[in-house]
Amino acid sequence: MTDKRETTEELKAEDQTIDLTLRPRTLAEYIGQDSVKGNLKIALQAAKKRKESLEHILVHGNPGLGKTTLAHVIAHELGVGIRVTSGPAIERAGDLAAILTSLADGEILFIDEMHRLNRTIEEVLYPAMEDYKLDLVIGKGPGARTIRLDLPHFTLIGATTRMSIVSGPLRDRFGMTFRLDYYQLKDIEEIVRRSSKILGLKLAPEAAKEIARRSRRTPRVANRLLKRVRDYAEVKADGILDLRTAVDGLNALAIDELGLDQIDRRILETIIDKFHGGPVGLNAIAAAIAEEMETVEDVNEPFLLQLGFLSRTPRGRVVTAEAYKHLGRRPPATAQPMGI
Repeated sequence: MTDKRETTEELKAEDQTIDLTLRPRTLAEYIGQDSVKGNLKIALQAAKKRKESLEHILVHGNPGLGKTTLAHVIAHELGVGIRVTSGPAIERAGDLAAILTSLADGEILFIDEMHRLNRTIEEVLYPAMEDYKLDLVIGKGPGARTIRLDLPHFTLIGATTRMSIVSGPLRDRFGMTFRLDYYQLKDIEEIVRRSSKILGLKLAPEAAKEIARRSRRTPRVANRLLKRVRDYAEVKADGILDLRTAVDGLNALAIDELGLDQIDRRILETIIDKFHGGPVGLNAIAAAIAEEMETVEDVNEPFLLQLGFLSRTPRGRVVTAEAYKHLGRRPPATAQPMGI
C-alpha cells in the first residue's frame, strides 16, 4: 500500500519532473545503503564480465527508501532499457505475456508492489524467470493446447513494502534479495545538500541538517520537505534558506523536531485518549483516526516503532513513556519504557 501523503500516483507535473531530476543515475550518486551497493556492484561487474543478464532481484523496505530509484540505477549501470509496471496494473496473464514478449535481450522489467500480484500471474512468471519460457494456453475445453515461447534473457526487479506476504515460491526464484533500511542522518543530510544544488538553492548547512533531522530518515520525505521549504522561503523570506526559515517552514507544515506529522501525533494521541495508552488493535486505531489500516501499518507504524514511541504486544499496540513525554503528557505509572 502506498503512502497517500507522500507517494500519490498522480503528482503535480512540476513535482514529477523535479523528482526525476533529483534521482541519482549511477551507484556512485546513490547515497547510503552501503551494504546493498557493495553487493550489487560485485553482481553488476560479474554479469558484465560474463556478458550475461543480471540475476533477478527482489528489493524490499518501507515506502520512499529508493527501491524504484535503485532499479533505474541498475539499468543505467548495465546500459540497458527498463520497463516499469506494478502488481495491481497486471490484471490478466495476457497483460504480463504482452510485456514479456516485448522485452529486448538483457532489458530490465521492474514490477513495483510485487505483493499485489495475483497467483495466476505468478504462475506465468515462474517459467519466465527460471527458463526464460512463456507458457500460453490456446483455446478452451478439450481442444485447448499449450504452446511454449522463448523469451529474451531479461532481469526482473521486484519491489515490495510487504515482504511477508510475497509468496514463498515467488521469493525463491529471485537470485538476490536486498532490504533497504532507514538512512543514517548524515546520508539524509548529504541527499538534501545534493538536491539543493540540483535545484539551484543556496541552502545554509544548518538548514540542511534541520530538514534532514525532520525527514523520517527517508529520502523521498527529505526531498519533499526541501521543496516545500523552498516554496516557503520564496514567499516568506525572499528566497533565503537559512536555519530560521527552515524551522518556520517545517513548523508551518506541522512537522515536529523528530519528523512526526499530524497523522503520527493523532495515532499516539488517539491511543492515549481513547484507549488509555493501549493495548489496542491496528483495526481499531485505523478506524478511530479514519485512515486505511495498510497506511497506518506500512507508513506510520514503522517510524513510530523506530523512535520507540510504540510497542507491539500480543494484545496490541501500546504507547511508550517516551511518546507521552514527547507529546507533553505525563506518562502513567503503567506506561512501558522505550524498547519494551
